[in-house]
Amino acid sequence: MARVIQGRDDVLPLLGEVFREHGFEAASLADITARTGLGKGSLYHFFPGGKVEMAEAVLEHIDRWFEAEVFRPLREAPDAGAAVSHMLAAVDTYFRSGNRVCLVGALALNVTRDRFAARLSGYFARWRDALAGALARLGHDPTAAAALAEEAVVAIQGGLVIARALDDPSAFGRTLERLKVRLSVVA
Repeated sequence: MARVIQGRDDVLPLLGEVFREHGFEAASLADITARTGLGKGSLYHFFPGGKVEMAEAVLEHIDRWFEAEVFRPLREAPDAGAAVSHMLAAVDTYFRSGNRVCLVGALALNVTRDRFAARLSGYFARWRDALAGALARLGHDPTAAAALAEEAVVAIQGGLVIARALDDPSAFGRTLERLKVRLSVVA
């Protein structure tokens, strides 16, 4: 069945998967057209800035999802414990229980990092800070909450790397289970 692409936003999840699978630098126009089903003309209509604009748009798309599903609930939910539980469930869903690479993390690890530095660091800093705020509302000392939040984001990213490296997605699930205990969240 033909894929219906009505606008630029319809293409972003497909582009994200191309960049996850091949990396930004290695993703070719052939890879992108094969995954999206769009020709070069359509791609450049949606993204006149080429592959860099595609990656920026994908990062913005990821950022919007995390803002709505993770960062804002951590900052604003009246029940901080529920917000932390929601975060763990949301990242499990988003990263497909350890079967999906974190594109933001992957871009931060290679030469592409400098091209997207502000967006990459902003994503991780906002996650860490939103989680620290929720942990402080749960009663953790603010300094301890900040350290614990950083530890949790590091564990999530590391859990994804280990799951991928060992070809064992359940390693990510075990990481999240340990975080539930470490963050004092009872499901």
